[in-house]
Amino acid sequence: MDTRLTEIADGVFRFSTFVPEIDAPAGLTFNQFLVLGEEPLLFHTGLRRMFPALREAVGRVIAPERLRWITFGHFEADECGAMNEWLATAPDALVAHGHTACNVSLNDVADRMPRALDDGGTIELGNGKRVRYIDTPHTPHGWEAGVLFEESTGTLMCGDLFTQHGDRAALTEGDIVGPAIASEDIVGYSALNPDMGATIRRLAALKPTTLALMHGPAFRGDGAAALLALGEDYDRRAAARWEARGRVAERAA
Repeated sequence: MDTRLTEIADGVFRFSTFVPEIDAPAGLTFNQFLVLGEEPLLFHTGLRRMFPALREAVGRVIAPERLRWITFGHFEADECGAMNEWLATAPDALVAHGHTACNVSLNDVADRMPRALDDGGTIELGNGKRVRYIDTPHTPHGWEAGVLFEESTGTLMCGDLFTQHGDRAALTEGDIVGPAIASEDIVGYSALNPDMGATIRRLAALKPTTLALMHGPAFRGDGAAALLALGEDYDRRAAARWEARGRVAERAA
C-alpha cells in the first residue's frame, strides 16, 4: 500500500492511503493525522493491515515510539483497528476519547487504560499545540462519535464528516460539500437524526480554517461555511425522513 504524506497545517501531517477496490470503481482514501508537539498525537490509527505502511510513514516525521496520544472519531476498524499495535510501538502512549467510547469499548479493548475526555476537554501537546475534544453523538454515526480541534492551527479533525469517494488531491480550497452530499446519496453512511444539524453548527462556531477529512482531501479555507452547508443538508435529510415516517404512521392509524 502506498501511503502519502502531506503537511496540511503547521505541524499537522496527513497520511493517506487510497484503496481502489473499496466502493469500486471510485475507491476510497483512508487518512490519519499526526499533530507534532512535545507529546505527539495520532488521530486515527488505520486498519490493522495498514499498520506497517503507516508506521513507516509516521517514521518519516518522528520516531514512532515517541507517540504520546492516540485518538480517533469513533470505535470502528478503519479508525482504531491498529490501536494496540501503536500502543505496543510507543510505550508511553495512551488512547484518549470521550467517556462513552471509554465506558462502552475502550476500557476493555485497549491494552492500556485510556484517558477519558470530557466534552470540551483538552490535551496540552506542548510547543504551542493544544487539542480540544468535542462529543458529536450519532454524527455522522456512532453514539460515541467525537472530533478533535487543534487550536493553534484551527484544524478540525472531522472523522467521517464530509466523506467522499475517489482519489483526490491531498489539500483543496474547492468544494467539499457537494462531493460529500453525493457520497451520502450513494452510501447512506450517516445515522440521520434530528440533532445532526445542530451538532455540526456547534462545530462551525469554532471557525476552523483547515478541515482534516478521514475519507477525502483536507480542506483549507472557510471551514465554518462548509460545516454550515453540510449541517443544512442533514437538516433537510432528517426532516424528509421524519415527514415520511409521519405519513406511514398516519396510514397505519
